[in-house]
Amino acid sequence: MANRATYSRSYHRFPATYPVIFGGAPFVGEGTISNLSLTGCSVACDRTVLAGSFIKLNVLLPTPTTSLLIELGKVRWVRAHAFGVEFIRLPTIARQRLDRVVWEHLTSLLEHCSSASSLNK
Repeated sequence: MANRATYSRSYHRFPATYPVIFGGAPFVGEGTISNLSLTGCSVACDRTVLAGSFIKLNVLLPTPTTSLLIELGKVRWVRAHAFGVEFIRLPTIARQRLDRVVWEHLTSLLEHCSSASSLNK
């Protein structure tokens, strides 16, 4: 039986569906963010990437004039048509946008949980 290391994330990942363009040496691809946190995301795509490679991502947020530029990310895992990215370097404006998007997801989740629990009473 193989030993499996226990892994826990520092921040909760929220379900998300945002288009993303990503690239690294020597590839460029498109996909969809399938979940998002303050420190990383999962990307679903048809492109093959290598675990451990460094990439740049441009996440297209719902607001037409905003995108989220991740200057440097590291591919931490790869499975079939998906991979996980740890965010390493973001410009200040991107950090602020990411904080806002995650905050919106968190408040929406809390409101949903609050209204669901009040319906059960």
